[in-house]
Amino acid sequence: MNFMTPKIAISPDRTEKFLAGGLLPSDRLAQARSLFPHIAEGKIYLNHAATSPLSTRVLASMSAHLQDRSHGRIDDYPGDVQKRDECRVFLQQLIHAESPDRLAFVGSTSEAINIVASGIRWKSGDRVLLNDMEFPANVYPYLHLRRLGVEVDFVRCPDHKITPEDIAAALTPRTRVVALSAVQFLTGYRADMAAIGELCRRRGVFFVVDGIQAVGGIAVDVQKMKIDALAAGSQKWQMAPHGTGFLYLTEAMQAELQQQYLGWLAVQNAWDFFNFDQPLAASARRYEGGTLNNPGIWGLHGALTTLVEFGVTNIENHILTLTQILTDELQKINGIALLSPATESERAGIVTIQLPARIDVDAVLQFISARKITISLRHGKLRYSPHFYNSPEEILQAIAATREALQKA
Repeated sequence: MNFMTPKIAISPDRTEKFLAGGLLPSDRLAQARSLFPHIAEGKIYLNHAATSPLSTRVLASMSAHLQDRSHGRIDDYPGDVQKRDECRVFLQQLIHAESPDRLAFVGSTSEAINIVASGIRWKSGDRVLLNDMEFPANVYPYLHLRRLGVEVDFVRCPDHKITPEDIAAALTPRTRVVALSAVQFLTGYRADMAAIGELCRRRGVFFVVDGIQAVGGIAVDVQKMKIDALAAGSQKWQMAPHGTGFLYLTEAMQAELQQQYLGWLAVQNAWDFFNFDQPLAASARRYEGGTLNNPGIWGLHGALTTLVEFGVTNIENHILTLTQILTDELQKINGIALLSPATESERAGIVTIQLPARIDVDAVLQFISARKITISLRHGKLRYSPHFYNSPEEILQAIAATREALQKA
């Protein structure tokens, strides 16, 4: 059966309201949309909390690198290093790090968190504080520490929120780390990172943040938020290839870590091949070890240049306007329960709803997918996650498809 995506007209007064709410100007939005070929195929993609489509800039950057490896210079190590250095600067700008030297490239959020979790000098009886909303990548590295006698405490969050007061109440004299996602993967809840960071700094507790659902979509300031370590894969809101990501560390955090593995590029002067008594690199580069995913980093470069060009503040405002539309309109559908925060200060790029128990959620998802609209199913809930190139028309079409699916269920 051939389904057509429902077309919805937006009245001039609603358009004006959306623009006032922070949408990109129409010419800038058109420029952003021109970077994503799937739009011309009639697809509406609202699943950036899972993985993002690759823009034409990302493809062009990776293609240039691969063509050069195939029949160009083949070995252009200086060119690869330059791309890495430029990416570090872009990432520094995105998260307001003190220096590009505070950033190391990793293959995933899990790898970055494991560098931190395995590097702290633990003593039996030390504790880590988590909460019961976290994605497994921010849980298993700490559970693995139980073999060392480390205890893992979980704050219960029945209302899907984690506040500074919750964390303050759960801290103990032996708590060494508070591990938290900047944005929760299921509900999109955004914690008060600055207040939590200040609390941790006062109590002498490391504040280690999973930033994969935040960086690229909302503003992150590691200095103002007093974040000691930030881990973020780049395939979601940074819109880069899989297998790319970064770890940010303060100098103080780095000094506390006992590095668990070394590669030849981890030392001060890697090209002094037979000097085996070198100190480690002073920068976070010491955690990269050996040959990196250069094709992925070239793709990351294309993605980051786009985010920097459009500006994180503009991107965040656009996303928040779209999620406000989702929040307002989805709640008008009978039987739907909103799991995501309704308050803008607590919301990011994710809106998640729970359907009535009688509804076959898989059938609803299939109905929406048949209309070339991509969202995700997480823990039995429907999750919508738009990015800066999505339009309000696309959001309203997704809402209309959801409403129609429920009517037919």
